[in-house]
Amino acid sequence: MFSLFKKNNVSITSLFSNDFIDIHSHLLPNIDDGAKSFEDSVSLIKTLHSFGVNNFVTTPHIMDGVWNNNPEIIQNKLFQLKDYLKTHNLADIKIRAAAEYMLDSNFEHLLDTEKLLTIKDNYLLIEMSYLNPPINLKDLLFKIQIKGYTPILAHPERYVFYHNNYNEYLKLKEAGCLFQLNLLSLSNYYGPDIKKVAIKLLKDGLINFVGTDTHSERHLKFLESINNKKLLKLISPIIENNSILK
Repeated sequence: MFSLFKKNNVSITSLFSNDFIDIHSHLLPNIDDGAKSFEDSVSLIKTLHSFGVNNFVTTPHIMDGVWNNNPEIIQNKLFQLKDYLKTHNLADIKIRAAAEYMLDSNFEHLLDTEKLLTIKDNYLLIEMSYLNPPINLKDLLFKIQIKGYTPILAHPERYVFYHNNYNEYLKLKEAGCLFQLNLLSLSNYYGPDIKKVAIKLLKDGLINFVGTDTHSERHLKFLESINNKKLLKLISPIIENNSILK
C-alpha cells in the first residue's frame, strides 16, 4: 500500500480497491439535487468506475417538503437505473440504494412508521441542517438505536456550528453515532475551515467511514485533485474500513 505514496502526484483515487464501496452518493436521476438524468447518472458512474469504484450504495435525500422521497420511489428509480446501465457496458457495477435521512420534523414519524432504507443491515445514514442541530438530537439518536439502527452521521466536518465547540463531536460519538467523512472535504471544495476540521477528526480517530457524496462531475474533478501524501496516508485505513459495508 505505502509504495503508492512514493510516486509523484498520486491521487486519492489510487486508494480505491475492489473492496471499496462508496456509501454516500446522489446517482439516481432526477430524484434530488444529484444526477439530473439517466445520461448524467451514467456519466458520473463511468467517471467513478475509471477511479476504480465498482460498488455503490447511492443515498438520495429524504427531506420533508424538499425531497419527499420514500422507499418505493427510490427502489423504483434504482430498478430503472440498473436497467439503463445494462446498455452502457457497465455490467460489473454493483449498485443498491439507501437514503440520506434529514433529522427534520418528519423524521421521527418515519422512524415510527416505516422500515427505513439502510446502507447495510442496520446502518442508517442521517444528516442535519447546516444551520443548527435538532434541539432533541440526543433523544433522536437514542430512539434510532432503540429501533435497532446504528446511526451514521454524514459529513460531520461540514456542521460549522460544532467547529468552535469541538467537544460536541465527542458527545455524539459517546451517544453511539458513527461518522462518515466526505472525501471532498480533504480538498478545498468546501473551504479551508472544513478541511481543517476534517483532518482533525481523522487524526483524533473519530471517523468511521468515507463517502464521495457525488452530485456532479465538478465534485469528481475536485476528488481527483486530492494528492497530498500525508492526507493519503491518513485517510487510507478509513477507505479500507468501508469494505465492511460492502
